[in-house]
Amino acid sequence: MRDSVDHFMDQWAAQRTDLDLEAMGAIGRILRLSRHVSAGLKSYFAEHDMETWEFDVLATLRRNGRPLTPKALGASVMIGSAALTNRIDRLAARGLVVREAIPGDRRSLNIALTPDGRDLVDSVVEGHVANQRAMLDTLGGDEREELNRLLRTLLTSFGDTP
Repeated sequence: MRDSVDHFMDQWAAQRTDLDLEAMGAIGRILRLSRHVSAGLKSYFAEHDMETWEFDVLATLRRNGRPLTPKALGASVMIGSAALTNRIDRLAARGLVVREAIPGDRRSLNIALTPDGRDLVDSVVEGHVANQRAMLDTLGGDEREELNRLLRTLLTSFGDTP
């Protein structure tokens, strides 16, 4: 079976026979797949009146099981401090997170889920997991394991480790 990336690579191969296109094919597929996955996530969260970034911040707080500093939260969701401040402001305005002072440190604070924030993320996460599983339904169990292994290898090669 051929995909759209095969077509693009055929075009390049016809124009530049000197190029090794294997990496281009893999990166092209990763980028195109990322767009499809993002659209699937966005659609699911829209059904729950959420943006993908809202779930990302709320889920990060939920899975940590405790409040986080803005620095730790930003590092986990991979955004800068200005963008994070904006997102926290918007979630706080919806009553989903609060800023809490850290005892003994007047300059620092933690971001914590409110009960409404926790209830929202808990009500959405099971469907989110099912939505992700459905996106990978065309792969068998061994294939999903192999995909995870290969992607983990690539991510760690970029220093994406805890």
